[in-house]
Amino acid sequence: MSVLFVEYPKCTTCKKAKKWLDEHGVEYVDRHIVEDNPTAAELKEWRERSGLPLRRFFNTSGMKYRELGIKAKLDAGMTDEEAYELLATDGMLVKRPIVVTDATVLTGFKEAAWEDALL
Repeated sequence: MSVLFVEYPKCTTCKKAKKWLDEHGVEYVDRHIVEDNPTAAELKEWRERSGLPLRRFFNTSGMKYRELGIKAKLDAGMTDEEAYELLATDGMLVKRPIVVTDATVLTGFKEAAWEDALL
């Protein structure tokens, strides 16, 4: 199984997730979310594969999210295409970590969901 681990190395949740992957022997390709931000096309594909609402791909606890007033923009009717384009402009807007496998896409770190998907 190929696993792409998209993270921000300074993020404590990402550090916990990476440690979990290492402890469970899950091999992965590491991708820095700021240096190599997901594209709008990748985000669209990942969201479709995950079955999650698009809002789950936003880092709602991030300073950028609040500074740009993104919640209000989403509530006012931002289109999916506009949201993908916005997310693709800055990795700090994207929820992390993201795990992408052949079978699924996970956002955030929830140990039980990761066990089901990766072990």
